[in-house]
Amino acid sequence: MAQNPDIATAVKKIKDAEDAYDKAARYYRGEHDLCFATEKFRNVFGQLFREFALNMCPAVVDAVRDKLVVENFSVEEGDAGIAEEAWAIWQANRMGVAAGQVHKEAVKNGDAYAIVWPNPSTGKVTIYPNRAANCCVEYDDETPGKILWAAKYWKTNDKRLRMNLYYPDRIERFATKQDKWLDEAAKSTTPTPMLNATAFEPLADGPVITNPYGIVPVFHFANNADLDGAGQSELAAALPIQDALNKSVLDMMVAMEFSAYRQRWAAGIEIEYDETTGAPIPPFKAGIERLWITENGEAKFGDFEATDLEQFLSVKDGFRTDMATVTGTPLHYFMLTGAAFPQSGVSIEKLESRFLNKVRDRQQAFGQTWEDLMAFALLIEGKKDVRLFVDWQDPAPMSELDKLNNLILKKEIGVTDSELMTEAGYGEDDIKRMLEEKAAAREAMVRSFNAGEDLEENAK
Repeated sequence: MAQNPDIATAVKKIKDAEDAYDKAARYYRGEHDLCFATEKFRNVFGQLFREFALNMCPAVVDAVRDKLVVENFSVEEGDAGIAEEAWAIWQANRMGVAAGQVHKEAVKNGDAYAIVWPNPSTGKVTIYPNRAANCCVEYDDETPGKILWAAKYWKTNDKRLRMNLYYPDRIERFATKQDKWLDEAAKSTTPTPMLNATAFEPLADGPVITNPYGIVPVFHFANNADLDGAGQSELAAALPIQDALNKSVLDMMVAMEFSAYRQRWAAGIEIEYDETTGAPIPPFKAGIERLWITENGEAKFGDFEATDLEQFLSVKDGFRTDMATVTGTPLHYFMLTGAAFPQSGVSIEKLESRFLNKVRDRQQAFGQTWEDLMAFALLIEGKKDVRLFVDWQDPAPMSELDKLNNLILKKEIGVTDSELMTEAGYGEDDIKRMLEEKAAAREAMVRSFNAGEDLEENAK
């Protein structure tokens, strides 16, 4: 039987993206490609500073990831119980944590994936987050955003390679021959060693699983995607600046290493030469515990000035500013300053306007994928044609003082007490009680005022 041509396409897609995903993951972990001014410096200091990195990459990724918090699901109209069922599935899959991992993978690498399928043991809907390096999707050129098929690739515990192809009507499963590929896969240093497409053959134990839902069960989270659907890592523009920042700090550390022990000089003394080589013999040996003395009264001693490191610090801070500029991340995420940081939610939003716009864009893109994913999960549960909306946590929440000032302004323009209390977060029972107490207090005040007027009239 001829091999499915989509296997070769999936292998090529995964291979093409492998280097970019690996570099983004390495830089996020702090495993950077260090640069030195010369090969001599590399030989001398490369081993000393091999694990050094002034890593700004986590700040770029985590600043966005931390703002992407799903709070609930809602429906535009109709049965509100659908939203409750969706949230129950979400909580059952512990997506409070898993969704954060998906967002981090997408922001860091540009892509992330999640597969939804009934658990083979329990039959319950299960959401499986997946790494970008293990999956790929094929979009329909005629219908942008529509996934024709998807692939997942991984290495099993017995060192075989597996690949699943997901279609709207079926799932095709493949594996490599263990006796042919075991040794080569075992030698690989990567988590998912990719072999030639011809290495895969249909799985002997049930090569095809029917998909009765008519939808590819793989969902693609593309960060800052282009029209072709491919995501872009938030680190794409940051990596060259990260390399330059590391270079500036390494140069400063090399300068510190040379200037830590100030260089001495001596003049006016007679130099002896080696009779065999003719090379000059140093008259003194430098050291903290050593004293230089000579009988020559004309000799002079001194030392060179210490290296000025201020220029290195200025360059380093300049690269931090560049990092903030190209990534749209607020500068205070990279460096602490003596200026007081604004506590007002409105002030923060003004300061971080570009960054918050980027976060809201990611909420919009990821939200649509989560909505489609949860609608598919409900389809598995028998709920058809569901339209959900993601309720995101506000990326720029207002402080209590801002909320109070906002309510005061609304009261001045005529908003009712009941509406103000609802916006303040009080429940119906509390609002009813407070309005009744307020009305009773007003009535008591009127009675007291009237009683005072009667006493005054009687006195006359």
